[in-house]
Amino acid sequence: MPRLRQVPRSEAKADIVQKMYKLLFGDRDPVAEPGTATGTPGDWWTVFALAPDILEHAVAGFGVYRHPERKLDPVLRELGQTRAGWVRGSQFVFSQHCKSLRGLGVSEERIAAIPHWAVADCYSEQERAVLAYADCLVYGDGRTPDAVFDKLKTFLSDLEILEFTYITCLYEMHAVMSRALRLEFDDRDDPIVEVAPPAGFQGLDFLDSGRRR
Repeated sequence: MPRLRQVPRSEAKADIVQKMYKLLFGDRDPVAEPGTATGTPGDWWTVFALAPDILEHAVAGFGVYRHPERKLDPVLRELGQTRAGWVRGSQFVFSQHCKSLRGLGVSEERIAAIPHWAVADCYSEQERAVLAYADCLVYGDGRTPDAVFDKLKTFLSDLEILEFTYITCLYEMHAVMSRALRLEFDDRDDPIVEVAPPAGFQGLDFLDSGRRR
């Protein structure tokens, strides 16, 4: 379950909340009867409905990256969004944007290779450049070598680079928030936990004993 309270339909008074609930859930109460057409639980929407102005801002952000005035190739854009989801460990963002890539006609080989793009030979030179830049933005927290920018500028305009930067960082934010709040497919326990020792195990004192010899 999400870590924050979900807003049931009976409390959804704001226009933006009513609009999105109708669009995504029809006449259902998405808290009592969760599920969207894409197979997600839909609790991103029911939690963000706590703050209708923030929900409206986020929905506007979704419109930005799909706006007809965008100049950036949508495949390059989606590569950045999908890679951001994978790097930040968001099952939700990664999974949803794998589907978006598939909808754009990207091959299964190229989608499957996103986690290991650096050693995959299925990408074009341009795709490799934007994946490298996505890693600079997400892995490197924006630390980007001049050589990466020089490469981008051989095939992207300054406007296209700005669009890619903004959209990739926007989806890194969504990935981080989704994990923190345990929304959608990120409602998962952390896999990094202590593994139980064998029965009778008394601790690691033998290591200290070895150092004292």
